[in-house]
Amino acid sequence: MEHITLAPIARVNGTVALPGSKSISNRTLLLAALAKGTTTVKGLLAADDIHYMLEALKALEIKWEQTGESRDFIVHGAAGAFPVKTAELFLGNAGTAFRPLTAALALCQGHYTLSGVARMHERPIGDLVNALREAGADITCTGTEGYPPLAIQPATFNGQVIKVKGNVSSQFLTALLMALPLTGQAVTIEVIGELISKPYIDITLKLMAKFGVQVEQKGWGSFSIAKGQAYQSPGTIEVEGDASSASYFLAAGAIGGGKVRVTGMGSDSIQGDKRFAEALALMGAEITWGSHFIEAAPPKNGQLTGIDADMNHIPDAAMTLAVVALFAKGPTTLRNIASWRVKETDRLSAMATELRKVGASVIEGKDFITVTPPESLIADAAIDTYDDHRMAMCFSLVAIKGVAVQINDPQCTAKTFPTYFEELAKISA
Repeated sequence: MEHITLAPIARVNGTVALPGSKSISNRTLLLAALAKGTTTVKGLLAADDIHYMLEALKALEIKWEQTGESRDFIVHGAAGAFPVKTAELFLGNAGTAFRPLTAALALCQGHYTLSGVARMHERPIGDLVNALREAGADITCTGTEGYPPLAIQPATFNGQVIKVKGNVSSQFLTALLMALPLTGQAVTIEVIGELISKPYIDITLKLMAKFGVQVEQKGWGSFSIAKGQAYQSPGTIEVEGDASSASYFLAAGAIGGGKVRVTGMGSDSIQGDKRFAEALALMGAEITWGSHFIEAAPPKNGQLTGIDADMNHIPDAAMTLAVVALFAKGPTTLRNIASWRVKETDRLSAMATELRKVGASVIEGKDFITVTPPESLIADAAIDTYDDHRMAMCFSLVAIKGVAVQINDPQCTAKTFPTYFEELAKISA
């Protein structure tokens, strides 16, 4: 399908059971593979990024099997050492697979190559590679220095204090945290500069703890792993619903004239993107929290209000706010989002371009975006999605205010949410 045309949606109302979290799914798969023992992973996300991780683990001779038609998987851990010492891995555009596997394989005394799609080769990985090299790893960027593809050779780990920059992607710190227990040594990671996307590090630390490895944290600048720790299977672990995916449906509730509830995550979630609901509340939406659900409804006066807010803690979900801004009174400014530029596409540029297609006035800064809504939306805009799942899902919301919109390349949602448009249709009138 080259495009999908969404007819005007008069009202949304209903409940959406969220698919599993991408961040939790891929972290859990890798930890289960590295752990001693067998782990049952319940509710794994069915999406491209997870497919690439599963295929990579299979190539590394980690045994896993799916339980019938369910999304429950049994993973047989390798107790800290991948059985295969020579492998070529293709990881698509899955950063949650590529970055952690880079660090883990750099410590595995093998010969590995890691590559992906063209966009993956444009996404920086130099800060992670340099941190690993300083600790003794032998990693070569076989194309452009600082970017994939990568070639990894056997090397001797000699790092006691590893420094990594924190201002480009939190996945670099996540990769180091998850991999370094494999050394069995006492290691401290020091973060240089500001650490972005801190809630994603919190996910990493909590999942590591479930697998038996504790990290001593001093603020957001220092993380220490004691000598002799090793991953142990927790037996069974359940994947929460994806909080980033929840943002589209919560936004729909806030702008769409009815109540929308998402289930599978809520106030008890370990995901930082649950705080998207707080941002909607600042705009005036009615938010109801439960331990395993969140519900959103329009403001009592029917009018959302623009906000000016730092979105560094929830950069993925913040994209949804840029489209919600179309339906708010006054401008909305989202700040401290430079990481948008190194995601699946340059999201700052892409957002600005596509928002203008529907009539918005947009100021695109180096690390911020300001969106001023038009008096009326332009109908039948053809939205380009840049092979970016979040662009497609965000701009589907344009239809909720009674304006038809065309979404080009809707299949890009397969990266994290293959059934997104079907789920949106279920709550639409």
